[in-house]
Amino acid sequence: MNRHQVFGLEKGKRKMTVVIVDYGSGNLRSAQKAFERVSGKNGRKICVSNEAREVLRASHIVLPGVGAFADCKRGIDALPGMRDALQESVIEREVPFLGICVGMQLMASIGHENGLHEGFNWINGEVVAIKPKKKLKIPHMGWNDITVAKKHLLLDGLGTGSHLYFVHSFHMQCLIDSEVIATVDYGETIAAVVHKKNMVGTQFHPEKSQAIGLRFISNFLGYKY
Repeated sequence: MNRHQVFGLEKGKRKMTVVIVDYGSGNLRSAQKAFERVSGKNGRKICVSNEAREVLRASHIVLPGVGAFADCKRGIDALPGMRDALQESVIEREVPFLGICVGMQLMASIGHENGLHEGFNWINGEVVAIKPKKKLKIPHMGWNDITVAKKHLLLDGLGTGSHLYFVHSFHMQCLIDSEVIATVDYGETIAAVVHKKNMVGTQFHPEKSQAIGLRFISNFLGYKY
């Protein structure tokens, strides 16, 4: 089976269903509303689910996240078959995947929040605390401007200076610079958008970032890897 075949359906013919994973963490209602607003233009079905079988049927997978790295990982691991379903869909079949905030951080190899915890190891990197500088408050909360580090279709309509909404105390340090396609400055340079193959992660919350956030969601739903 190649990466354009899922359950016997060729790319372009498969049912377009976006699954937002519900594992007891994340701003699910806001994410659902934002995706429904964008998908209304192209007829995609938006499904919020905690079932592995729905993830295996998805054309796009969204993993939101609010809270601590370890708690979010435990929430996913507690869902029967979910971890295996994510691995099969995202890594083996290369279904488009979007991780938001802690959902992005879980893509890393290791998280250092409240101890040392294994991530999904999809992106080679670690999640570490933001180092307070210039008397900046932690968490990094509110609107901030991104800097585009690498042009990409996922950033179509977004550019250096685009204003997006952040809430986080930890951030991902990628070992491969080319996998960071946008950054944000908060006393240090922080990865705002990471990308690898079919996977993308945002440290900002697109569902809370008004029109520019909706544009990013639209780009993700239209992205063809």
